[in-house]
Amino acid sequence: MADLELPSKARRKDIVHTLRTGTVPEKGLEYLAVGLDRFEKAIVEELRECTTGRSRFKAVRGDYGAGKTFFSRHFAARALALDMAVTEVQVSEVDTPLYRLETVYRRALEHLRTKERDRGAFRQLIEKWFFDLEEEVLAAEAELSSDPARFHERVAERLEERLVEVAADQPAFSSALRAAHRARLEEDDATFEGLIAWLMGQPHVGTSIKRKANLKADLDHTGALAFLRGLLLLLKQTGRPGLMFVLDEVETIQRVRGDSREKSLNALRQLIDAIGRDAYPGLYLLITGTPAFFDGPQGVRRAPALAERLHTDFDEDTRFDNPKAVQVRLLPFDEERLVEVAKRVRSLYPADHPERIQAKVTDEVLRAVARQVTGKLGQKTGIAPRLFLKKLVDRVLDRVDQFEDFEPTEHLDLKISAAEMTAEEAAAAGIARSPDDIVLEMGGARADGDDDG
Repeated sequence: MADLELPSKARRKDIVHTLRTGTVPEKGLEYLAVGLDRFEKAIVEELRECTTGRSRFKAVRGDYGAGKTFFSRHFAARALALDMAVTEVQVSEVDTPLYRLETVYRRALEHLRTKERDRGAFRQLIEKWFFDLEEEVLAAEAELSSDPARFHERVAERLEERLVEVAADQPAFSSALRAAHRARLEEDDATFEGLIAWLMGQPHVGTSIKRKANLKADLDHTGALAFLRGLLLLLKQTGRPGLMFVLDEVETIQRVRGDSREKSLNALRQLIDAIGRDAYPGLYLLITGTPAFFDGPQGVRRAPALAERLHTDFDEDTRFDNPKAVQVRLLPFDEERLVEVAKRVRSLYPADHPERIQAKVTDEVLRAVARQVTGKLGQKTGIAPRLFLKKLVDRVLDRVDQFEDFEPTEHLDLKISAAEMTAEEAAAAGIARSPDDIVLEMGGARADGDDDG
């Protein structure tokens, strides 16, 4: 991190607070990235190719704790730096099943981000698109500023010119945009907002609103694919050369019933094939999953055509893994990587008393904490990063900064409650999820299940 200038204290507080809650920050991951250098050149090159109108696909495999979400958000920051839009959808067997592409599309639009906007980016995109259309028409025919009816007609014509590719197989998209622009001119906010919601795939838009755009139904599975092309076109025409679309935790496909699993795998194959044909210019689709999803009997292997497209040979020697391959693997954290990321967190920590942090939270303390946490997780270092960073911030850095007489080597009493563990972490610890606590001490003398302080 020596070549990076530290962000503002406010931003550092946001990053550290996210770690304190046990989650992955959406911003600032470039300050924490460890072990991603080998992917940097290849992924950024692929993102650049998408900004020229091509489309690319990448599958990322890794066990729990290997940093798949971290990986995707790190490179999402790279995409934003290239002026691309980004979105992340966590696949869920209940809320966001992959076989329901209309739901996946809706979630993607809800989480759409640009360099300028973390939230509400789609609405801003639509408004900018309309504004640009109007400016183009007025630049060509300035006299239309005094003729609203003709002005609206000319903007509608320009709108159709720009949507001709999408309108060919999804005329409802252009109809909704046309009606939304009319509502905007007429200051009909309810209709405008309703049509924006419909374009985002939101269900239950009022019939009266849909009637104004001659829309017959809500978005369906097939329409979602066409709407994705419409989104890419809108992005391009508003100065966004592409979209990085992350489908996280696709391994949840394995847990749905058989027919739904087959539909999900087929939907994924359809997307990959379309990307191979550059049917989605500007799209960079990245999926993350566990090795069991890519290699196990309930995952990709159930769809031979998809397995063929995703197949990548991995040697025992990880040094020669090809970062340009369609599938890449993340290696589990080891102790050295844990300590290295801990050093970066220590540097980022927004301390009121930085001299204490420097004096008391030494590299030896960081290593001791790492060993204590991993020791209680069955020595499975790859499982440890989330809890390790959470405890480092909450139990070490916070206390050293706030309490002058706190000495980590003397007073540290690390505790990990089963209630704060994920299922994977609890399994590694060899316990069932229950209210019982695991007590960790720096001295290593006691590690019982009693929470006696």
